[in-house]
Amino acid sequence: MNLDFDSFVLAASTVDLTDEPAARPHADAIEYRMDVAERPLSALEGYDGELPILATNRASWEGGEYEGSDEKRLAQLAEATALEAVCAIDIELESLRAGDADELVESARERDVSIVASAHDFEGMPDEIELLETLSEACEYADVGKFAATAESREDTLALLAVTHRLSTDGKRVATMAMGESGSHTRAVAPVYGSKIGYAPVDIAEATAPGQYDLETLAGLVDTLE
Repeated sequence: MNLDFDSFVLAASTVDLTDEPAARPHADAIEYRMDVAERPLSALEGYDGELPILATNRASWEGGEYEGSDEKRLAQLAEATALEAVCAIDIELESLRAGDADELVESARERDVSIVASAHDFEGMPDEIELLETLSEACEYADVGKFAATAESREDTLALLAVTHRLSTDGKRVATMAMGESGSHTRAVAPVYGSKIGYAPVDIAEATAPGQYDLETLAGLVDTLE
């Protein structure tokens, strides 16, 4: 199993790894939300699915549900990198900036686990300059720079897609999506402009971000637009 993000990866977001068989026909990977799951390391150790895992242990200050210390949260991710099925991890850009994730990054690199550096804006959409700067910085830290922001208009989504296209054309690997009703279509359209990762729940009732499509629907849309 490998995740190098040279091509688009559709990740099925879940807190339950037993969802993997249902995700398999449509997804390229599983995004496992460790911050929401119970005993996530034990679940990862017992995983016997076919899809590679992108492990996310999202901090509460970045929209996740992990309530413990950042030190413990990042240590759990470091433990996850030692497991064969975990081929990529998501680290918040803020943790990378602060140097809090240095040991985690070292562990991932030693084990050939890819890194996604992510940032989120749940209040709105930054202007193109800020988007460009944030995503470029994320790419410096990681194999993929990810930015998810909240769109309130079509103009917001155009800004995100323009930056996605510019950076991907420059050879950067980025993953972008606009949250909210106005931005939901970007989850299908952004791959056309170079976005390397898409996220969708197997069951829409288990959506982990506003504006997500269910996995089967998003897979069909992406295939149609490619």
